Amino acid sequence: MDAFKLKWEDIQRALAGEIPAFPKYTTQILNLANQNAQGTRPRVVGQMSDLITQFDGSSYHEWSDWYESRKPAAIDDATSKVMSMVLKIREAADQIDEAMVREWIRDLVLTKTFTGFRFQQAILEELGARLNLPVRIADAREESRGIDGYIGDTPVSVKPSTYKQKSSLSETIEVPIIYYEKTKTGVKVDPSEL
Repeated sequence: MDAFKLKWEDIQRALAGEIPAFPKYTTQILNLANQNAQGTRPRVVGQMSDLITQFDGSSYHEWSDWYESRKPAAIDDATSKVMSMVLKIREAADQIDEAMVREWIRDLVLTKTFTGFRFQQAILEELGARLNLPVRIADAREESRGIDGYIGDTPVSVKPSTYKQKSSLSETIEVPIIYYEKTKTGVKVDPSEL
């Protein structure tokens, strides 16, 4: 027999019977709303990986009954959380016009690209301001020696914190290294070598 593929929809249909058909784009909106509302997190609906292993039945209908007997309010609680977020998303969507889309595109393509690749300069500028010293970005010749800039007269390199673990690098940097770590909200900076 030759190899074959099964779509998730076909697997769901085979195991659970008919599955709902959602209008185009609605599941993307619902997924976004759920992600923001955290409606199906374990604290709301239970730890599904644990629950499914505790279930000893064999059919979808047995599973559904078993789950709802143990978590009688979970589906309603999750629905309430997600629906509340859908309403907020709908309200936000009503504020979107072409000018906003254009500004969002400019921010994504221009601002975030530039700052994403040049944020090391912002680190140097902030350290210079905190130390009350002038800052200068390195030229190409200095960069070839591992220098990213100067804080006052001190040459420095700016590297991600993961650089510390790369002990097999052939590169030797002879100047203080300012380490950074990207976080969800910005960049955490470790200037302890200064």
